[in-house]
Amino acid sequence: MFMGIREYRTMLSASTRTICVYLPIALLMDLFLCKVAFSDGWDPTTRATNQNSIVNTRHNLTQSYALMGTFMDYARNDYGQVCVYCHTPHGANQQTNAPLWNRTLNTGIYQIYDLGLTSGQNVSQPGDASLTCLSCHDGTIAIDSVINMPGSGGYSKSQETSQDNAFLSSWSNRSGIAVIDHGVIWSPDSAAFTGPYNCNRCHIENISIGVADFKPFYLGTDLINDHPIGVTIPAASQYDFRVTTGLVPNQFEFFDNNGNGKADTNELRLYFDGSAGYRIECATCHDPHGVAPSSGAEMYPSFLRKSNANSELCLSCHVK
Repeated sequence: MFMGIREYRTMLSASTRTICVYLPIALLMDLFLCKVAFSDGWDPTTRATNQNSIVNTRHNLTQSYALMGTFMDYARNDYGQVCVYCHTPHGANQQTNAPLWNRTLNTGIYQIYDLGLTSGQNVSQPGDASLTCLSCHDGTIAIDSVINMPGSGGYSKSQETSQDNAFLSSWSNRSGIAVIDHGVIWSPDSAAFTGPYNCNRCHIENISIGVADFKPFYLGTDLINDHPIGVTIPAASQYDFRVTTGLVPNQFEFFDNNGNGKADTNELRLYFDGSAGYRIECATCHDPHGVAPSSGAEMYPSFLRKSNANSELCLSCHVK
């Protein structure tokens, strides 16, 4: 079994960490500590190729593409299945309309965009197509906090709205490493190799092991300075907005750019929320599974539905 990152770094002095003279001890660790650049152009900050499927993106929380996946077992359950971190075929969360949703949801109140909109509209609390994303990205819920773990006997209905660490810790990781803390994506309580085992214990700016900083992916519960969600597009006859051209009744309106009558993954859509109508949510612009411009191509950055080169994504809705 590999030694933990903390134990490894404690053993090495600052100088030996810099020149990596302890290769026989833990070769994989030294590759990261030295920030080795590989001849194939791989960027040490991520091994995700962002091609073909969600398996090759950062949303694969099993980290099957990462040399460092084992060390993440201190901070999360490795369920050995990519989809289970968000979806389950049985026992789905009944607090949301999201398809077969398997994650705990934050039922608290968010600080929403509070500046005046030019159309005079009011911004509402996030809807289902945002709450699902925020169940990781607001930093209040552990990335492994699911309702129904793989196999039999690992179901807890109370997990729909409340994280139970005792329940989560009943899972045994394949590595044999027991979770120390069921970590969130980013927390001010953690810092480089200190504090609770949240993702930013390692994934933090300027750390020496060459992994991505997760702070940019942390939204928190204060959404005041973020793009408004929970709001409808104003009437195009009065304001500079485009009109949606596709409709799936009581599900979503969408910009049917190719005229095929279906909401393709690379087409922005507005989500139905009962009497509130069709609203902008996180999934309006982002697809958590990733979208590629063509078969085999690298997916758009930040899980965008389409490229924002020359503000193409923004101009899907806005007329400027």
